[in-house]
Amino acid sequence: MSLVQLRASKTAPPRDLRAFLPMTREEMDARGWDELDVLIINGDAYVDHPAFGGALIGRFLEGRGLRVGMIAQPRWDDPKDISRLGRPRLFVGITAGNLDSMLNKLTAQKKIRGEDQYSPDGALEQRPNRASIVYANLARQAFPGLPVVLGGIEASLRRIAHYDYWSDQVRRSVLVDSKADLLIFGMGERPVWEVARRLKAGEDISTLRDVRGTAVMLPKGQWEHLPKSRYVRDGLPLHLPSFEEVSADKDAFLEMSRAFQHETNPGNGRPLIQPHGDRALYCNPPALPLDMRDMDQLYDLPFVRRPHWTYEGSKIPAFETVKHSIVTMRGCFGGCTFCSITEHEGRIIQSRSAESVLREIRALRRMDDFRGVISDVGGPTANMYRMRCKSEEIERACRKLSCVHPGVCENLDTDHAPLVDLLKKVRQAEGVRRVFIASGVRYDLAERSPAFIRELATHHTGGQLSVAPEHVKDEVLARMKKPGVASYERFAEQFACASEAAGKDQHLVPYFISGHPGSTLDDMVDLALWLKARGVRPRQVQDFIPTPMSMATCMYYTGRDPFTRAPVYTAKELREKKLQKSLLLYWDESQHHLAREALRRAGRGALIGHGPSCLVPPEGGASRTSSVSHVAGGRRPRRGLRPAGP
Repeated sequence: MSLVQLRASKTAPPRDLRAFLPMTREEMDARGWDELDVLIINGDAYVDHPAFGGALIGRFLEGRGLRVGMIAQPRWDDPKDISRLGRPRLFVGITAGNLDSMLNKLTAQKKIRGEDQYSPDGALEQRPNRASIVYANLARQAFPGLPVVLGGIEASLRRIAHYDYWSDQVRRSVLVDSKADLLIFGMGERPVWEVARRLKAGEDISTLRDVRGTAVMLPKGQWEHLPKSRYVRDGLPLHLPSFEEVSADKDAFLEMSRAFQHETNPGNGRPLIQPHGDRALYCNPPALPLDMRDMDQLYDLPFVRRPHWTYEGSKIPAFETVKHSIVTMRGCFGGCTFCSITEHEGRIIQSRSAESVLREIRALRRMDDFRGVISDVGGPTANMYRMRCKSEEIERACRKLSCVHPGVCENLDTDHAPLVDLLKKVRQAEGVRRVFIASGVRYDLAERSPAFIRELATHHTGGQLSVAPEHVKDEVLARMKKPGVASYERFAEQFACASEAAGKDQHLVPYFISGHPGSTLDDMVDLALWLKARGVRPRQVQDFIPTPMSMATCMYYTGRDPFTRAPVYTAKELREKKLQKSLLLYWDESQHHLAREALRRAGRGALIGHGPSCLVPPEGGASRTSSVSHVAGGRRPRRGLRPAGP
């Protein structure tokens, strides 16, 4: 069969070359630009949507009058590809993408994932390992002498010395290995604008050492005699153990991790100094959070809300997940030890106004494929919208790492009324037929608001609702900084009653983690028995991955809790991690050989058989698992799949 070249329709509207941030010279020409102010190199495909950090920062800078271009997923074997838009005037900004490049590529078993959620058609090998380092090296080759600024979640979570799971070693700050001039950590709008503004005013990048939310390297002779902090309010730098110390001594790593966590509140966080050889990393205090007006202005920027036109004919899986969703807030005060959202987005909740959300719905209605269904209204969690400390003074002074563990803080405003009111307005907006909540519900907060649970069950659940109890053993949940299982069971009962009252057959989809520090094979057996007793069959289980900078990663590497210094058992062998996971998939015949091995290792061999109390059948025996009242299905996103922002 012969192929013919199809000609563009004469009636098709011309492509708007000014719609996106320029990715081509053609688009620069259409804007009348002969040079850029800022070039962003992005490890993800360019999707002009506010859920994608590179686009968010690019539009933010464009909105302040800068000429911003984007190079997405460039070749990394030659600097020519990143040079196609020319040398920018101010700086090159680099982000590995919405996920750490190693987490994006490899599973907990250190195997290559089946797809890259942030690449066209899920294609693999579209970005290098440790993309921040590789792109920074390319930028220095392509643009000698031009400032190179790192940002994004990979740089943010690797800003100090850190344990790297995939190489099983402590690595230096990514700022050292990349040889970049400056690193922006956390949500980057405030610091990136200050950097751009001061560079535009003629300052040299080497003088930008006082920008909140940034880190720089100080040469020998400029840091050794800096005064050391003696107490929190003195504003002096806190000296962390050096890279050489933390890579050689797990006690020093423990001390570094504990000290770092207590300096993450913008209200009282001190500068940090960490020597790396004869130089030192200097981290300024975190950037101040955005207020509601700032958040509204950010999400009101003119996003096209679709992938760049060069991807025509391809689908980008992460975009397909979020294209009809709305981000209402950022930040999380949960402080779960296995999650890095808090370390990147901060503990202070930053929310949009209802009017801003409704304006975004009008933008959604202009999308060709929008049919009136909003897939999610939320953020890192579904129900922290507009929740803050009751006192700004207390919030600025607070040194707690979680507002909800071991119990909900008495100073936390847990009122769900603003969220319930927002959901009603969204539901009643013109052109909206259904509004779902896909972000995980924080059930220890939700159980305090029967009105929210009624709203959730009556209007915003499509048969299944995602929640994350993670485990059922108190000792393991304490290591996670998660509430006890009794809180989950109370919420489950309330949700069931609300669903029944609404005349709906709806179920919870509980998510669990296997292999988390503190969890033994015996603990996982007890969790599997708990699941079987309730007729729950998890289809997908998250195998714990030690991501950079999380407290659970510190436990994994050191074998101790960084705050209590108590020993913490951790499954480190890949085989044992696989065995723990198999117990949660007790109902799956393909996992039975692993589950039997796990039961024998745990001394629970009596649970192998056909009795009602058994988990798996013996070798060669057909499964006689009783019918279940609830099948927990769906696909659990990797931590951070909902983009965490710039």
